[in-house]
Amino acid sequence: MHNFIEYAANIEPSERQLAVQEMEFYAFFHFTINTFTDMEWGTGKEDPALFNPAQLDADQWVSACVSAGMRGMILTCKHHDGFCLWPSQYTEHSVKSSPWRNGHGDVVKEVADACRRGGIKFGIYLSPWDRHEPSYGDSPRYNQFFLNQLRELLTGYGEIFSVWFDGACGEGPNGKRQEYDWEAYYALIRELQPNAAISVCGPDIRWCGNEAGHCRESEWSVVPASLRQNEAIQEKSQQTDDREFARRYDSGEEDLGSRSVIQGEKELVWYPAEVNTSIRPGWFYHASEDDKVRSLEELLHIYYGSVGGNATFLLNIPPDTRGLVHENDLQRLQELGNAIRTTFETDWAAGADITASETKAGSDARNMVDGNKDTYWSPEEGTEYAVIELDLGRTIDFDHIVLAEYRYGQRIERFELEYMENGNWHTIQSGTVIGRKRICRFPAVRAQYIRLTILESRWCPRLSGFEVYRSSRD
Repeated sequence: MHNFIEYAANIEPSERQLAVQEMEFYAFFHFTINTFTDMEWGTGKEDPALFNPAQLDADQWVSACVSAGMRGMILTCKHHDGFCLWPSQYTEHSVKSSPWRNGHGDVVKEVADACRRGGIKFGIYLSPWDRHEPSYGDSPRYNQFFLNQLRELLTGYGEIFSVWFDGACGEGPNGKRQEYDWEAYYALIRELQPNAAISVCGPDIRWCGNEAGHCRESEWSVVPASLRQNEAIQEKSQQTDDREFARRYDSGEEDLGSRSVIQGEKELVWYPAEVNTSIRPGWFYHASEDDKVRSLEELLHIYYGSVGGNATFLLNIPPDTRGLVHENDLQRLQELGNAIRTTFETDWAAGADITASETKAGSDARNMVDGNKDTYWSPEEGTEYAVIELDLGRTIDFDHIVLAEYRYGQRIERFELEYMENGNWHTIQSGTVIGRKRICRFPAVRAQYIRLTILESRWCPRLSGFEVYRSSRD
């Protein structure tokens, strides 16, 4: 058992996975012909003449992201209707056949350039399902068509941080279901954009399992390899010998990484979760939803559950028919960003006195409060229980504690936070996993001393961050 737990403890992320995890919060922009037809899914028969966002301002989109504290944007370059937001040479069903910019526009270029000007990263969504393309359903022909379009996006718009695929699949005009060549898609991405994470239907970042913003209480980045098989190669998973895996897991299951789940598995992988949802009920803009923008409280709840629960947060923002982020969405994003910035402005534990029940040689408890993500504290190997005490130097009010494991691994399984009052310890909060970041939010307490007890961990915990915040000033 110890050998298996040590194996699980030492599963690490790739640099491309880590780069996305450290972005924490980024945007989805659903924008296409559907914006002008008031639909969520297009048919592929829409007239490109409908597409004319006369006031399109990609810099405004980026400013909206920055105001919310986002670090990147993923654009729906082509949705299921097949309409391309760039002038693809492989179809006429694109912006070049529209009146926008007199047929000489390129939304993808404008957005990619704006992201770079605004200091955020740019990613692409390209739907494998294409309801307009005649070759769809003729699998070899369409796969080549798709690779051609993918190559255009991967070579014409600078560095891309994410290629986001969903698994939508249907029948083509020939009545046959398209078989996607996922391995060829992945190989092209790795060749042309080696630093780009392939998300959802891909091997790097997994879907959380819902589009409602629901987050797991225990979100593991270390999961059975069979989960990645299911997510990344949906159609081909049936061809894989089931004997390779103890069982197959679905992204919607609540427990994907506890000891009881992983102990029977032959292979584990690093496959972190992304929580994706929309700021409105729909993914594309609908004027009827202008008064249905999520409240600040809803968005903060999802933020704390995702970013604060060892996942990333992908929030969709649908531009309107003008080509602008609507004023109601802008206001909410600004409110969200302000709330996050003011809450996490001052770390009251920075440089504080800190001690641990045991410290491995070469490690130091002060590494938890030095603000450096590359340093960490750890007890001796094989020590799965530890106690850490933090002295803030004076009595303060606080209502947030942020814990972070060393980023190359996930080990802590259960912990408890306490504060001292009149010489006695009182529980603040108990939790399960920590991972890259765990934000503990609670009614404000007043104390000088805080205790973290790591009740269960894999092999030995490695803690990089122990931060204390208060969301309101006296």
